[in-house]
Amino acid sequence: MAITLVNPEGLPKVDIYRQVSVATGSKLVFIAGQVARDADGGRVGEGDLAAQVEQCYLNIGTALAAAGGSFDDVVKLTVYLVDWTPDKMPHFLEGAARASAKLGVTPVPPLTGVGVAALAEPDLLVEIEATAVID
Repeated sequence: MAITLVNPEGLPKVDIYRQVSVATGSKLVFIAGQVARDADGGRVGEGDLAAQVEQCYLNIGTALAAAGGSFDDVVKLTVYLVDWTPDKMPHFLEGAARASAKLGVTPVPPLTGVGVAALAEPDLLVEIEATAVID
């Protein structure tokens, strides 16, 4: 594997992701922000943050597979969340867990969550982009 994920001493221990990703592969993959749309462009989980997070992760999994990789190759996720408040965290975690179960992985690369006022379409609650390094 080209990725080593660590929580170094001296930084807070975070359960849902690792603080540092060390990549040694040779192919960089940059995945555009994925939203809650199925393969046909249909809306998924309108008003349901967990369902939208799940679909975003599944879409990233599809994009990674097309590039010859998997979530094991992800070095960084950036999550954009509409009107984020900490009480929404359980919904985010539920969606990520459901996607992880479907994908057969536990994605824990470094993650940055960014609260935003809105996304490109009014029904979208979350958008997730990924960077991967594939051997």
